[in-house]
Amino acid sequence: MSELKDALDRYLGELARQNASPHTIRNYASDLHQFVDYFTPPGQTPPTPAEINAPLLREWLTSLYDRKLDPVSSRRKLAAVRSLFQFLLREKTIPSNIARQLRTPKAPQRVPHVPTAEQTNAIVDDIENTGERLNRPHAERDLLIFELLYGCGLRVSELTGLNLDDFDFDGHWIRVRGKGRKERQVPYAGKAEVALHKYLAIRSAQRTEKALFLNHHGSRLTDRSAREIVKFYSRMIAGDSSMHPHSLRHAYATHLLSDGADLRAIQELLGHARLSTTQKYTQVSLTDLMAVYDKAHPKAHSK
Repeated sequence: MSELKDALDRYLGELARQNASPHTIRNYASDLHQFVDYFTPPGQTPPTPAEINAPLLREWLTSLYDRKLDPVSSRRKLAAVRSLFQFLLREKTIPSNIARQLRTPKAPQRVPHVPTAEQTNAIVDDIENTGERLNRPHAERDLLIFELLYGCGLRVSELTGLNLDDFDFDGHWIRVRGKGRKERQVPYAGKAEVALHKYLAIRSAQRTEKALFLNHHGSRLTDRSAREIVKFYSRMIAGDSSMHPHSLRHAYATHLLSDGADLRAIQELLGHARLSTTQKYTQVSLTDLMAVYDKAHPKAHSK
């Protein structure tokens, strides 16, 4: 095994010991294995970590541009490499973290597409009927998925990571484990409560299974399956297969803001570390308001 591959395995082992989420470990492993492969031509040995210098790293970063990778993916891969080199610096395998010298690719500032409150509620309200009409085997579970994604603004990984003991049924709170294993409490309202009790009444699992959402095998539902469920109902009800779990999280935040909720309160509910991350939802609301102004105000257009 090469020194570079061995260093990667040590780093992934350290992530696991630090209790990083499976999602994080999986993504970092994929990005970093590609990084190692780039420096391992067929029949050759890759350089050692100490032999990888700034020009080599710039060459690797250029290869991402040549592959037409979008800036968001390039930023993620660079973050993984920086984290690997920081680990190697801590264990004194390398004298400095040269990956920090690389300029981070700029990501385009996109205003996320957010369904309106009417569109979102129309889908959520019709899920139960649609599930029954199409003989979906887990219509109650599917409804609760939507109620928690839209009603609580959860990430899909937070949703599928929920356990039965995360619920305070009396106080109507959920303990949510977010990015970096940070925990927060999120309230759930009446419609989610009704959907929750309907689902728990028919939920069938082994006594040792603590996951809230189960697949047809009776084990924990995966992120991928939850995304497919959201896409299925969105396509069947609204004819829109582009909706995904994060669309509902965006809708949750945007609709709260439109109804007057405080931005810092929304930050806490979403589990954002920085207020600047939450502020993109302000952009969405302002865009909507400008559209209304342009359409309706007599002074919006010059004669």
